[in-house]
Amino acid sequence: MGSPKKNESKGFFAAMTSGLSLFSNAMHRSVNGILGYEGVEVINPEGGKEDAEEEAQRGRWKQDERESYWKMMHKYIGSDVTSMVTLPVLIFEPMTMLQKMAELMEYSYLLDQADECEDPYLRLVYAASWAISVYYAYQRTWKPFNPILGETYEMVNHGGITFISEQVSHHPPMSAGHAENEHFTYDVTSKLKTKFLGNSLDVYPVGRTRVTLKRDGVVLDLVPPPTKVNNLIFGRTWVDSPGEMIMTNLTTGDKVVLYFQPCGWFGTGRYEVDGYVYNADEEPKILMTGKWNESMSYQPCDMEGEPLQGTELKEIWHVADAPENDKFQYTYFAHKINSFDTAPKKLLASDSRLRPDRFALEKGDLSKAGAEKSSLEERQRAEKRTREAKGHQFTPRWFDLTDEVTATPWGDLEIYCYNGKYTDHRAAVDSSGSVNEIDIASIEFDPWQYGNLSTE
Repeated sequence: MGSPKKNESKGFFAAMTSGLSLFSNAMHRSVNGILGYEGVEVINPEGGKEDAEEEAQRGRWKQDERESYWKMMHKYIGSDVTSMVTLPVLIFEPMTMLQKMAELMEYSYLLDQADECEDPYLRLVYAASWAISVYYAYQRTWKPFNPILGETYEMVNHGGITFISEQVSHHPPMSAGHAENEHFTYDVTSKLKTKFLGNSLDVYPVGRTRVTLKRDGVVLDLVPPPTKVNNLIFGRTWVDSPGEMIMTNLTTGDKVVLYFQPCGWFGTGRYEVDGYVYNADEEPKILMTGKWNESMSYQPCDMEGEPLQGTELKEIWHVADAPENDKFQYTYFAHKINSFDTAPKKLLASDSRLRPDRFALEKGDLSKAGAEKSSLEERQRAEKRTREAKGHQFTPRWFDLTDEVTATPWGDLEIYCYNGKYTDHRAAVDSSGSVNEIDIASIEFDPWQYGNLSTE
């Protein structure tokens, strides 16, 4: 069993996708000896015929900024730069990693449909399409802000969902999230790991994602593919996520294995996703195909992975319309995430929306955004010194560290679990008086007042 790339015996569908994967690398254009930067490559996703130097000059950086940034960053080649480097605010988007976690909820109706579905294999089609849907948003090339320790993000007013995420650790940077509605619960522990390669960055999604469908108590486990950010300094920055996505029904043993095709010559294969839903005996039941930036479709298949006669390919998910020429390539849902329209009453002062650096960047004031970012980072360092001097240890408010350590393809992961206190908090708030939007927007960002402190 495996992805279509590895299973040439699975019929014409697998053979087709395997053939596409032969175009396995984007066109590389070296700027070594042209711009004077040893070992730096520019990758053109369209595989165009432009001169290497012309292609390298594209992107958001001015030449003097490129040179300054390269001098600062080249010493980190081969390192994990998740939190060790202070980056210029001009490469950021006005959103934090906690908010970006919430973007997975845009098409949450697919999980509602998975919960209502009686066919165990079609249920996985719905759930896997939900997992794929967020990649349209993940292709943005702007970096989200790293959350401050104790920072949170809350979201309501979308699909009946209550969502809460919290920065539970600073070194290493770790976030935990929980979402729930009448159909499902979603729980994630995330500890992104990176490797800086000069003009590109490998991002390894060290984490655990679990979805519980409430009707039958089915538990789904998701392992996404790694991501590569190309042309960080030279060329047009773009994102690719080649590799396997595996979603397993831990209750039955059924699973879906999807292969994200790598971008090949002249853009061949970019965005394409193909794979199968397998039963617990590793027999293919449904084929899935599509593009992660457009739509996904499915069709029942035989034991060889070929479409069943008398069936047809049916679309199950289609990307929603997005604003044209948006500065940060935001979807309408991303704008909702940043707005107070999705904020609950009595928003926590630790919420990402209230960060002054994020808000200044959203308003286009890069100078103020940079100053506010530096101020927050310095205050975080000061808070750490104070805690250590008093012998105190930070403890998250909404998630508890468990004794469980789970293995991932990129390293072991300590698991945080939702402790249920946020549900009680929201119930108490909702039963009290109302708070208008002006009151919410005027709250001063303060993630430190909420963290529990205990003596080591």
